[in-house]
Amino acid sequence: MALIPATILTGFLGSGKTTLLKRILTEAHGQKIAVIENEFGEENIDNDILVTESKEQIVQMSNGCICCTIREDLREALQLLAAKKRKGLLDFDRVVIETTGLADPGPVAQTFFMDDEIAESYLLDSILTLVDAKHAPQQLNDRQEARRQVGFADQIFISKTDLVAQEETEALIHRLKHMNPRAPQQAVHFGDVPLKDVFDLRGFNLNAKLDIDPDFLKEDEHDHDHEHGEHCDHPSHAHEGHGHHHHHDDDVKSFVFRADRPFDPARLEDFLGAIVNIYGPRMLRYKGVLHMQGTERKVIFQGVHQLMGSDLGPAWGPEEKRNSRMVFIGIDLPREILEQGLEQCLV
Repeated sequence: MALIPATILTGFLGSGKTTLLKRILTEAHGQKIAVIENEFGEENIDNDILVTESKEQIVQMSNGCICCTIREDLREALQLLAAKKRKGLLDFDRVVIETTGLADPGPVAQTFFMDDEIAESYLLDSILTLVDAKHAPQQLNDRQEARRQVGFADQIFISKTDLVAQEETEALIHRLKHMNPRAPQQAVHFGDVPLKDVFDLRGFNLNAKLDIDPDFLKEDEHDHDHEHGEHCDHPSHAHEGHGHHHHHDDDVKSFVFRADRPFDPARLEDFLGAIVNIYGPRMLRYKGVLHMQGTERKVIFQGVHQLMGSDLGPAWGPEEKRNSRMVFIGIDLPREILEQGLEQCLV
């Protein structure tokens, strides 16, 4: 049986997850989607689009989608769905897990790697994070869960942009980009998102291209140690009246490491192993394309918290400049320690 793609849908309370989910479920796309809802607090999918009710809380919908409300353990729900699919009792193509607004997506993502039975049935596709343009600036200031959800994202959808001034949206986009430069951002109205932006994004596929916004990298070049102070004339810092906090106030931040010299594989493995051991809980996502001594192919690596994996990618092209690029997204990560350590792993 082919692996079942899984998508994690996260976002703070009221950011529009349920609206987006309803749209995905009711659209005529011909896909059968199983939805796992973590059931605390927020409204559940409307009963009027549900067909039957059963003791097991697995509900078939009018267009063939399935809803499963979890009261207990995510692992059990995923195993139950996979078992029913294998036995031909349920027919579905993919799974969407809607987390509660207060959830940290990290442990949800880790379920797909730590549990062999889950890893044999499912392929984690991506983490989608909804951000509410009206309330996000305050939520990001006050709530670490909201910042972590941004840090974990493979794709960010910004909802409710119609409720705020354009410069407020721009300030929010700038802030989110500093927190997570590898997640594309897109404004959405009432959950209206093309399915190609929701599914099969391959955010966790090691061989997927490393998406770091090239403009972000350019800005990073001359903006290296520049703290945006009161004399800063950066365009998106001109709107102090709009509750915009400078990005360096966020504890979730990202930085990019680049090197032209190749890495020594043994030294790099030792160093990353030690770093993940110490800082793993604060490392949300990290990813890179590496130039390694001793191989003609790119080495692709990525991780979530303490879990790290690497894979041989395509060969370096004859004209291609060989270098390494790594992006780290985490909570108060010790940038200098990481940069110095990585430098020492170069040949």
